[in-house]
Amino acid sequence: MENKLIINGREVTFSDEKNLLEVIRKSNINIPTFCYHSELSVYGACRLCIVDIDGKGIVTSCSEKPKPGMVIKTHTKEVRNIRKIAIELLLANHEQKCTTCSKSSNCKLQELASDLGVEEVRFAATGKKFELDCSSESLTRDPNKCILCGDCVRACYEIQDIGAIDFAYRGSDVAVTPAFNKGLADVECVNCGQCARVCPTGSITPKNDIDKVWSDIDNPQKTVVAQIAPAVRIAIGEMFGFEPGKSFTGQMVSALKMLGFDKVYDTSYAADLTIIEESNEFLKRKAKDEHLPIITSCCPAWVKFCEQYYPEYLDNLSTCKSPQQMFGSLLKDQLPANLDKDKNDIVVVSIMPCTAKKFEANRDEFVHDGIKEIDHVLTTQELAQMIKRAGIQFNKLTPESLDLPFGFKTGAGLLFGNSGGVTEAMLRYATEKITGKREANYVYNEVRGNEGLREIKMNIGENELNIAIVQGLKNARDIIEKVEKGDVNYDFIEVMSCPGGCVGGAGQPVYYDEDII
Repeated sequence: MENKLIINGREVTFSDEKNLLEVIRKSNINIPTFCYHSELSVYGACRLCIVDIDGKGIVTSCSEKPKPGMVIKTHTKEVRNIRKIAIELLLANHEQKCTTCSKSSNCKLQELASDLGVEEVRFAATGKKFELDCSSESLTRDPNKCILCGDCVRACYEIQDIGAIDFAYRGSDVAVTPAFNKGLADVECVNCGQCARVCPTGSITPKNDIDKVWSDIDNPQKTVVAQIAPAVRIAIGEMFGFEPGKSFTGQMVSALKMLGFDKVYDTSYAADLTIIEESNEFLKRKAKDEHLPIITSCCPAWVKFCEQYYPEYLDNLSTCKSPQQMFGSLLKDQLPANLDKDKNDIVVVSIMPCTAKKFEANRDEFVHDGIKEIDHVLTTQELAQMIKRAGIQFNKLTPESLDLPFGFKTGAGLLFGNSGGVTEAMLRYATEKITGKREANYVYNEVRGNEGLREIKMNIGENELNIAIVQGLKNARDIIEKVEKGDVNYDFIEVMSCPGGCVGGAGQPVYYDEDII
């Protein structure tokens, strides 16, 4: 029997939707929200998703279960007025320097104020002014733009199980802040940036390093080269109005050359090297039955998480550098002779989907004789900003080729952008090494998917492999706890901090449609 209810006079069928909000959105009505994200718990703080239900009155649709026979109105005069007043109150307590805000074109507060017809703010501003937190290598936090929606708090707790940021104080003094008002760099933040990904305003954003890159490009003594990660080429088009999912590698190369980069290489080249090294390391450990499970080391947020909470498992981490750092080391070693340049004049810029890569590039172990392996890290968002500032019309660019020899890559290297990609690449290599046979096609559908934890058992030759694929550090904590207790026994664990893997990194284009990843 079909479940039916009435929305604005129209009959709507529903099935397993977890709340009324999702049913209404499926009927092509976009109910406004700040604090609702499908991967987070229902919070009901912003009160914007209110609807009027016959016999029940005005309720928040995110916390209301759909029931057969409900009669719902989504935009009565009272509902419209409540939403409008809520936005005005937020704006009164918000720094309104919208034209100079880095989130200006993607600000949910700005968008909803326009959609709901807010033309003036009738309430007095509080007059409070807070200092910016620029302590982190990866993120910038501006408390003056916080609307207390709590999205960042819940992301940090529910996705990553860290709690580096939380609510403090009471009443009109309430604030979202790291413990004891410390900077993000001084608490247990792992720089994943998931707080920035869900923040609807410009309160938490990826740290901007564009000016540093411009400075090196403008210096005639410097040779500036770029490496582009697999997840970036799939996302960059969204910043220029293209549909998600299409690759724009050639246009990126063209844009980077026009910006002034001397060479453009593919991070997938280093991802291939990582797979060879990591797979061989795994096979050796498996043969000796030591330091198992081997755990991937390509996600810097996960590595920092492991250092903070599970230092006893550091020997289980792969000894490989991440593809970013491996490529930086390779380029700093090879390019001076190839380009007849002093090592100090080679500048390597990574274009990454990830904010934690900014932190990784500045780790002490990746600086040798005062020379960093990676000089700067730009996110997908920052690269798009540079292209726009230079007036380059991205949608009209003719694709260009990556520079050789570091433009070569295999399909395995490209897989790194998705959760399960590292595992699939490892299995492709390990299968050939173990069996001694080269297959025409290597596809492991078992490792693909969107679940936070995927467990796979498979046989390669005479070897039975137990594998876990994890996305989100909360899931990583759960699986490490089970390993610690002896409840599970794995040979290989892949950990990615961000939902979906690197494609869901905080440096990717801002999105509010959960289907994009």
